[in-house]
Amino acid sequence: MGANGSSYPHSCSPRIGGNTQTQQTFIGTSSYSQQGYGWESKLYSLEHGHERPADRKKKSLGLATLKRRFIKRRKSSRSADHARQMRELLSGWDVRDTNALAEEYEGTAALKELSFQASLARAEAPSLQRDLAALYQHKYCTDVDLIFQGTCFPAHRAILAARCPFFKTLLSSSPGYGAEVLMDVDTAGIDVPMFSALLHYLYTGEFGVGGAEDSRLQNVDVLVQLSEEFGTPNSLEADMKGLFDYMCYYDALLSFSSDSEMIDGSNERGAVAAVPTGGLGSSGGGGATPEEDLRAHKAILSARSPFFRNLLQRRIRTGEEMTERTLQTPTRIVLDESIIPRKYVQVILHCMYTDVVDLGLVLRGSPSSCSLGEVQALVSGCRGASTRTEEAMELYHIALFLEFSMLAQGRKPSAHGHGESNQRSV
Repeated sequence: MGANGSSYPHSCSPRIGGNTQTQQTFIGTSSYSQQGYGWESKLYSLEHGHERPADRKKKSLGLATLKRRFIKRRKSSRSADHARQMRELLSGWDVRDTNALAEEYEGTAALKELSFQASLARAEAPSLQRDLAALYQHKYCTDVDLIFQGTCFPAHRAILAARCPFFKTLLSSSPGYGAEVLMDVDTAGIDVPMFSALLHYLYTGEFGVGGAEDSRLQNVDVLVQLSEEFGTPNSLEADMKGLFDYMCYYDALLSFSSDSEMIDGSNERGAVAAVPTGGLGSSGGGGATPEEDLRAHKAILSARSPFFRNLLQRRIRTGEEMTERTLQTPTRIVLDESIIPRKYVQVILHCMYTDVVDLGLVLRGSPSSCSLGEVQALVSGCRGASTRTEEAMELYHIALFLEFSMLAQGRKPSAHGHGESNQRSV
């Protein structure tokens, strides 16, 4: 059956070959999709009459299958590069080395799963910001009273001095324990709730959530006036790190005793004793020399460790705190070194002030976990200094004893000196 191009709409010109008997006429037709997405082009070929629909469907399916094969081959060629690189890497390896690598991968996957399950099972450790917010709310171990518009705000001079230049200058003129300091704020419009929100910001690095004073403190003009009068504090982490480094206004001394008989059995679990000193630098109870005492702040110890908080709160109830305030002396806390070795205390204090577990503070000078000397000691059966793993586990148990969960789950220092954001076990 012959076909004439002029008898069909949208026809193409006939393609003439060398043999006039095998002429083909390609006719392009268009159909409109019911969904209204546009025109779909179809191409039919008429050669010696009409093709059956089954033949046309077979050809289109064949092209689609071929296209899918090319796409699949292209994708598989890209993903196969990893396998090829692994084969090239292991081509010269011994079978035992290959098995060791496989076991290493399996062990790493198992540890990752265990770490994930442990994170789900245990409660999240409270951060420094959260503990300082509780410290401001519950007023543990305060040593200065701020009087603003007839309202008393018990506070901690060390934190305020570390966070705000205005308070550092103001409190230097009132060094006594429990001193009352009258606040004369020049910034207009500051009322009692706003002043409380300002103190909360100095403790936590953020304004409180909720309340009319929060929306007022969001006013840019008020914030500018406050920054001009009080100064702009650094980040909470930076200021607390500075407080740890310089220990300004410290009111506690940590001493160590290897003789458990010197520890009063009535104290918390027989591990520590808090005794008054004869002044800064005095050896006091426990027989420690001044060089062995470590400075700290009772507010930070109370905020981060329920163990220390219970110890210090009990001294307040018995009236011992008033004696120290009268004598203007810090509190010496004697630690039983058989329970809390001295070499770990710097790590503990550093974590309390920064939320960062720096194992270098305790392991400095000890052999590495993969050193030749350690391997030789294990093979020969001679045990010298504790391994890194043993010391880390001992520190972990000390953290549980002190109820200081951040030390057990805390962050390790990154390459830039800041703590990693994720929590991990020591």
